[in-house]
Amino acid sequence: MLGIRELRADLAAAVRRAGTGQRVTISIGGRPIAQLGPLEIEAGQSTMEDLVSAGLIVPPRRTDEGDHTSPVPIWSGTRLDRALREVRG
Repeated sequence: MLGIRELRADLAAAVRRAGTGQRVTISIGGRPIAQLGPLEIEAGQSTMEDLVSAGLIVPPRRTDEGDHTSPVPIWSGTRLDRALREVRG
């Protein structure tokens, strides 16, 4: 259990804990009021690990967290991010 003051002081650490799968209970005055935890996968939704294990996709060779926000121009004159958005729906 984590008090609200402790949460305010070190929110990043609490979010990292939730990202690793832990559930963090937040309290005010010693009374639990909220919970911070990992996102739940909705029914019918596949994770990347599920797709890899089923052999439907190949895992990425690189796992760095580089800047992937800038558009990449392609020869057809269409921006790649727009083409992907159209394909993905």
